[in-house]
Amino acid sequence: EGQTSKAVTILVRGGSKTVVDEAKRSIHDALCVARNMVVNNLIIPGGGATELNASIAVFDEAEKIGTAEQYAMKSFAEALEVIPISLAENSGYSPIDYVGNLKAKQISEKNPSLGVDCLRKGTNDMLVQNVYESAKSKMQQLQLATQVVKMILKIDDVIASTEYAVSYTHLT
Repeated sequence: EGQTSKAVTILVRGGSKTVVDEAKRSIHDALCVARNMVVNNLIIPGGGATELNASIAVFDEAEKIGTAEQYAMKSFAEALEVIPISLAENSGYSPIDYVGNLKAKQISEKNPSLGVDCLRKGTNDMLVQNVYESAKSKMQQLQLATQVVKMILKIDDVIASTEYAVSYTHLT
């Protein structure tokens, strides 16, 4: 008694192995977020605001490129919008219209904290709604997504050059 322990035990019980496994995964995810916040306590707006803002920035940069790479960049920008689209759909909104309007509003107001009003509070400003997420977690997610895209493009490039070599040898 009186000693402060630094160890904690979490007992998970459920009606089936699936329920227990899901509970364990959720606890693990929550502990990882808590760890990330201890390591780096920077927060960013949630509700898909960050993804939408990143999408706008990537699309704008793609417009400046005159090569075929712009199409890959525009596709990546479009893929970043999947999170806000999913949030809008799960919140009962018409996802394409909602995110399109939200994107236009984010651009016109120059406000990167505008996201999906999942809680239906009447404002899209995630800072006003106190909807945040860990900056470290979001950076890790975006870095992983970028790495996956690069791998896919490299694989496509290798396959495309192999196909080109094969078709070229048939022509000669």
